[in-house]
Amino acid sequence: MNRADRLTNVGLLTVALAAWVAVALIMVTFDPRANASALLAGALTLGAALTGTLTPLLWLVGFALQGRIAYRGDWWRAARRAALVGLIVAIFIVLRGEQALNLPLALFVVAMAVLVELTLSLRR
Repeated sequence: MNRADRLTNVGLLTVALAAWVAVALIMVTFDPRANASALLAGALTLGAALTGTLTPLLWLVGFALQGRIAYRGDWWRAARRAALVGLIVAIFIVLRGEQALNLPLALFVVAMAVLVELTLSLRR
């Protein structure tokens, strides 16, 4: 792990901390049942906070599993997977807030995310 990787990890975790503060602020000050824009803002900030938190963690897991060797494209792979998780969470929150979330729809959203990840990771 070189200096750029360390700085990227610290920077992303700092951004994630700021996003978690924004999530806490939105959850304390707004009621998502009364305001649809508060629901959407809360879902997007929670998705962004999860993405910012998971990106360095997924990169570190890949780094450790590859024998402490950082390969080209590892950051993009970690960011893509974290973004998929953040997007799934944001979709689930919006659907739950609109009382439209059910098991078949949730399984469909997860299956589509898995399909996207498989398509992009098997492209090589």
